Amino acid sequence: MGSQEWDKKYSTEEYIYTKTPNRFVVEYCQDLKGKTAIDLAGGEGRNSIWLAKSGWQVENIDFSQVALDKFLKWAEEENVSNNAIATCQDGTEFKPALGTVDLGVIAYLHIPMGELTKSIRNLASVINQEGHLFGVWHSGENAAEFNGPKDKPNFADIETALSGTGMEILELTNREGQIQTREGLKPSVTLVLLARRVSA
Repeated sequence: MGSQEWDKKYSTEEYIYTKTPNRFVVEYCQDLKGKTAIDLAGGEGRNSIWLAKSGWQVENIDFSQVALDKFLKWAEEENVSNNAIATCQDGTEFKPALGTVDLGVIAYLHIPMGELTKSIRNLASVINQEGHLFGVWHSGENAAEFNGPKDKPNFADIETALSGTGMEILELTNREGQIQTREGLKPSVTLVLLARRVSA
């Protein structure tokens, strides 16, 4: 879907993806050190707000202005506006207001692999020395009948995307996850990445 379709999807008082941060983002990022972060394709901001409340200066970059407006409103309600920046740009070619950052988060950005590779590499390029990149996706290891996005990366996809970026993969694994369906929550396979910049 393009930005206009996402704007339409987000045009509701409801927070489509809830106000609860992703459990893997919390698990892997809660002990990381740093001051600045980018939440790429952060949408309405469930992970951005959690980061801001945890003390990070966070820039939510998304191509839906409607989602970003909801994020900024929520940041005001949580009294973390000073830690929240919204940038309406495409993930494949964004230029962050923060410049380089200590943490990059990319959670459930499911787009064709060529575009996802560009987005991952773009995010990796703005991470400071010893900074971290965290990613989470529905895994390509899910069964064929999996009722989720069609573009799902596997280990090789992520390894290829990070090749030559100066990022060292600390963990790349499949975890047990869940997906929301019309019949309720169902089990899924979740791909999780944690990488660290070791060279410029």
